[in-house]
Amino acid sequence: MDFSVLRNLISRYCAGEENWLDSRTVYIGQKEPPPGAEAYIPQRYPDNRIVSSKYTFWNFIPKNLFEQFRRIANFYFLVIFLVQLIIDTPTSPVTSGLPLFFVITVTAIKQGYEDWLRHKADCSINECPVDVVQQGKAARTQSHKLRVGDVVVVKEDETFPCDLVLLSSSREDGTCYVTTASLDGESSHKTYYAVPDTKAFRTDREVESLHATIECEQPQPDLYKFVGRINVYKDTEEPVARPLGSENLLLRGATLKNTHHIYAVAIYTGMETKMALNYQSKSQKRSAVEKSMNAFLIVYLCILISKAVINTVLKYAWQWSPDRDEPWYNHRTENERQRPVVIRAFTDFLAFMVLFNYIIPVSMYVTVEMQKFLGSYFITWDEEMFDEELGEGAQVNTSDLNEELGQVEYVFTDKTGTLTENNMEFIECCVDGNVYVPHAICNGQILSAASSIDMIDSSPGGYRREHEDLFFRALCLCHTVQVKEEETVDGIKRGFHQGRPTSFYISSSPDEVALVEGMKRLGYTYLRLKDNYMEILNKDDEIERFELLHVLNFDSVRRRMSVIVKSSSGEYLLFCKGADSSIFPRVVSGKVEQVKARVEQNAVEGLRTLCVAFRRLSPDDYQEACLLLTQAKLALQDREQRLAQAYDAIERDFVLLGATAVEDRLQEKAADTIESLHKAGMKVWVLTGDKMETAAATCYASKLFRRSTQILELTKKRTEEQSLHDVMFELSRTVLRQRSMSGLSVDCLDYGLIIDGATLTAVLKSGPEGNYQEVFLEVSRNCSAVLCCRMAPLQKAQIVKLIKASKEHPITLAIGDGANDVSMILEAHVGIGIMGKEGRQAARNSDYAIPKFKHLKKMLLVHGHYYYIRIAELVQYFFYKNVCFIFPQFLFQFFCGFSQQPLYDTAYLTLYNISFTSLPILLYSLVEQHVSMDTLRRDPSLYKDITKNSLLRWPVFLYWTCLGVFDAVVFFFGAYFLFDNTTFTSNGQLMTTNTQMMFGNWTFGTLVFTVLVFTVTIKLALDTHHWTWINHFVIWGSLLFYVIFSLLWGGIIWPFLNYQRMYYVFMQMLSSGPAWLSIILLITISLLPDIIKKVLCRAMCPTPTERAQGTEKLTRGPADSTPLPSHYRLLKGHAADSSRIHLGVPETSALGMPQPFPQKLLLAQRPKGGGPDLCSAVGPCVLRLSGAGFAYYAPGPETSV
Repeated sequence: MDFSVLRNLISRYCAGEENWLDSRTVYIGQKEPPPGAEAYIPQRYPDNRIVSSKYTFWNFIPKNLFEQFRRIANFYFLVIFLVQLIIDTPTSPVTSGLPLFFVITVTAIKQGYEDWLRHKADCSINECPVDVVQQGKAARTQSHKLRVGDVVVVKEDETFPCDLVLLSSSREDGTCYVTTASLDGESSHKTYYAVPDTKAFRTDREVESLHATIECEQPQPDLYKFVGRINVYKDTEEPVARPLGSENLLLRGATLKNTHHIYAVAIYTGMETKMALNYQSKSQKRSAVEKSMNAFLIVYLCILISKAVINTVLKYAWQWSPDRDEPWYNHRTENERQRPVVIRAFTDFLAFMVLFNYIIPVSMYVTVEMQKFLGSYFITWDEEMFDEELGEGAQVNTSDLNEELGQVEYVFTDKTGTLTENNMEFIECCVDGNVYVPHAICNGQILSAASSIDMIDSSPGGYRREHEDLFFRALCLCHTVQVKEEETVDGIKRGFHQGRPTSFYISSSPDEVALVEGMKRLGYTYLRLKDNYMEILNKDDEIERFELLHVLNFDSVRRRMSVIVKSSSGEYLLFCKGADSSIFPRVVSGKVEQVKARVEQNAVEGLRTLCVAFRRLSPDDYQEACLLLTQAKLALQDREQRLAQAYDAIERDFVLLGATAVEDRLQEKAADTIESLHKAGMKVWVLTGDKMETAAATCYASKLFRRSTQILELTKKRTEEQSLHDVMFELSRTVLRQRSMSGLSVDCLDYGLIIDGATLTAVLKSGPEGNYQEVFLEVSRNCSAVLCCRMAPLQKAQIVKLIKASKEHPITLAIGDGANDVSMILEAHVGIGIMGKEGRQAARNSDYAIPKFKHLKKMLLVHGHYYYIRIAELVQYFFYKNVCFIFPQFLFQFFCGFSQQPLYDTAYLTLYNISFTSLPILLYSLVEQHVSMDTLRRDPSLYKDITKNSLLRWPVFLYWTCLGVFDAVVFFFGAYFLFDNTTFTSNGQLMTTNTQMMFGNWTFGTLVFTVLVFTVTIKLALDTHHWTWINHFVIWGSLLFYVIFSLLWGGIIWPFLNYQRMYYVFMQMLSSGPAWLSIILLITISLLPDIIKKVLCRAMCPTPTERAQGTEKLTRGPADSTPLPSHYRLLKGHAADSSRIHLGVPETSALGMPQPFPQKLLLAQRPKGGGPDLCSAVGPCVLRLSGAGFAYYAPGPETSV
């Protein structure tokens, strides 16, 4: 239990802090305020120690054991082990204790090692040197000794040791530049500001003389929110209060850049820093395979209890006869005679439970954990999922959901930065209906020499107006873009162009950079922000200066941002840019219709649009706005709500200037990926905050919607014309009517649904007319694709949750790249983050992270397919081999008077799951490829074969269980009939008359165990499709290890054993020829039904996967990898990628071939008209270059060979 919260509560209470939940007061430099100021209340806060480790030296063993035994399987085996210790059981406690000890130890070592690494990382962080201002000079101390209120000196390229409020910097304007890549992945430089009253304190002694307090909110995990105010005390004046926001807070983990040094005060330390508060783990996700395992476990537990009950009842029924009550070899003691029959029966029941407990394999859990952990590296090692531009590959944040990648039915994807590149390119702008298109797009750098202006007025009657100049100035002023001078990055000077120093734009928003660069091409260049003045170079090469008074920052609710500036003539101007839906309602004049028409046209073309407006402010208006903003910014309570109210009051009565259009290009192979997902049977939903027209255009471009798709709209515009009730049921009738007709007609309409955020809110609410959620689900279920536009982040999560909770309970996947996608990523069964340009919040909170959207295709269709196939076989195989293992023990009780006599030796009971049969299935679950990667990529429909947990359904589970029971019956009764007729030899030993082999119960059990080990291992070998030298080594090596172990175990008298019952048993058994024949015969009989079933199924009703396997076998062979003769020409096919080539006919012959091709390749003459070079029935035969030769394969399931 974590007592840190309780400790903080007690310490704060004891320190006398009142109302601590709302705010805290920090005394800068640990100094009391001057006399006459507020009362000094000392407060206690945690030190700056970071603790990410889970255990300590003292609590590791008890805490780790407690966590491990919370797992039902481990606890069950602990109970069995304790029962073996307490009562007299037929098997040694070692048989259960050793496997349990092995699993617990391996898990503890793994978790202990991981925690030790965390301890090392914590120590390296906590012992980092930090400069603290003490007594007028900087003193070096360790990071963990920092306290709230200490003034810290941070130098360039150093990392902030805790959350700090900036006091001053080496820059005259009191600003500093920071990168937050370690927090959110954004590598751009962000500007942070010191308040005007402290930025003049720029030396150690000046900072030491500062008297000030900071009132701020208690620690919150939100990285982008901070509310506080600083009170600066001067000699004779009242304290000056200044607001503090996120632009003043430097977060732990961020790095100082392009600033020599800063002074800042520690505000949150240690585990109260925002970075530490974001350490909290996400909710645990469980895969469908894990749920199936638990269900199967319950079934086998019931079987185990049933076996124990049956044997207990039969034992007492058999002993009911007086002559069977006390066999001569098993006399009961006096205590046993006097014990009540109920106690004896219960003891026998527990003994049978112990005898049969191996039917539940404890080693399966550790094998599954190892398979998931080791298997996850195949994703990170995949070179095809490595992005050269980012220099990063795929990442696995949790390996518990690997197999879930093969079960996805719904894919929810963001648009911007996920389907598109989030690399904005300025296309055009429209001013009062006149369209301006730059001749060329800026390449990202501002040249020192003025570039030429090429303005193209594509609308008739275009002319210069006052609104044009205002429009261009608005876009040069209304932004948060930074201008960076020449900079050295990793030893390379960035910012030199043709030998001349240049500058470049940096912003957290790619849209803003594109707009500023676009304005540069149209004649207005943004130069810099210096001393709170923004400078721009106009079309006449004159520098204009505007004083930046206020910035009304962008937020996702308002969907706009504004600035208030003062021109050199003293005029106050409010410039605003934002989404059309947030600007048009606030416009009172301007050519609204013309601009709206252009915006809609650009949206249809898939361009991102923004509207620009302005308002002239009188001095009185400005003073009123200034008062509203100051009051809202100084508020400690509900600051965000007050700011929103102030923004709403200020941003009104606009004059519309125009609009811009920026293109966000579709990501490489995004359309191909979506098409493959559709073929794999997945439904793709796009959830975006963009307007409907822009999002719809992107959906058409990405092949989510096709031209033949009939679009169904469920939007606010339509619900205003009709009631929501009428619209919903009209859509329902449409899709249901089409579904009923689809059975009669071959041609079936393809539907696509578009819904916006406002309508979704109404759908999710149950009104008096009924609950529309089921109707919405029914409609969307019959649509091939769904587009949800104008979505808020919370609505994205609501959509995912709605689909998850539907009656089919489908497996969902959410993929996105921004902070607004985190909610749906956490809500979905599988969350995938794109390492995009909107930061790394999505990648940090996801289960998997990939560089580009195109990598999702291989992630699901290849890796997900393999993961599911492998772990499904692992689970079924484990239960199968344990049924084979324990059921003969159950049958043996019918022949030993239910005396709980074990069939197998203790060593065999212990090592069966640990050594003899564990490695082959573990390796199978790591490297098996039932079909090749190329086949899975080429034929996405194979994914449908494994969806809906098809390999772990109850019929498949029952087949494996029945197969295990059959094999166990063959093992037991085959060996039983082998030893049927026995006679006593002269020395009193039993010998079988039909095999002349010494006979005893341990020989019988060893023979059964030998057939068992060989059968289950060869069964796995028959199921293996992808053979490597490692497979051969492990499978045949495991059998060899069993034989060698048995020879050593029975061939040596071990001094540490108090019994030698296995001495010479194995060698005696192998010395008999009939025993060899029996082993081979029983193995063959056991495997025959499974082989016959597979052959018949493949011949009569093969699955698509089995057909693909057959095609691969036909196209695989030595002839297919032979280099082609030089007189054959290779024609590049239009359907192949750069690594494939079509095989054409020889140039020297029209019909005949100088050298015949292998029989498997069916070729036809290339038509003279330039048609396909292979016959249409076969499809294009494609060759892939492989070393010195060529490997043949056919792209697509329709290929016939």
